[in-house]
Amino acid sequence: MKKTLVLFAHPYFEHSTTNVELIKAYQNNPNIVFRDLYEDYPDFHIQPFRERKRIVDFDRIIFHYPMIWFGMPPLLKLWLEEVFDMKWLNEGFPNPLAGKECAIVVTVGGNEESYSKTGRYKVGLTDLTLGLKLSIESNDMLLKDELYIYQADDLKVYEIKPFTNQLKKILDN
Repeated sequence: MKKTLVLFAHPYFEHSTTNVELIKAYQNNPNIVFRDLYEDYPDFHIQPFRERKRIVDFDRIIFHYPMIWFGMPPLLKLWLEEVFDMKWLNEGFPNPLAGKECAIVVTVGGNEESYSKTGRYKVGLTDLTLGLKLSIESNDMLLKDELYIYQADDLKVYEIKPFTNQLKKILDN
């Protein structure tokens, strides 16, 4: 199994049954390092040089977060802005992210129909993650998987299990 860094960013994690269940997929695996950014950086003071050294050790990064006001949580956005270095995009400059695999795991309270071209918001979750995907692509990372979980606030534990199994399959690849 690939050495995996999970960047989890949920400002109200304790109130999210879905995410509490999903992160069980990451437990008890020596190849997975789970980082709760809101626990690591409650003051939002990212340590970019430390983080840059850390990401070098991983083959894959998983970005796991809830959709908040049509975007990623502010701390994850700040982490990307602080840690990803624009110099890495210059030709001839070594990019420690190049060739790393990625996955995006997003939970959202609304239903799938609301997040469609004809739904309430007139846009899908795949569109709302374009900024992250562009960051991944421009750093020559490989986006391997995307997992979107709708109605996350309303799911029962037995309804979450299939998503946890999907996440485990992602981790096994």
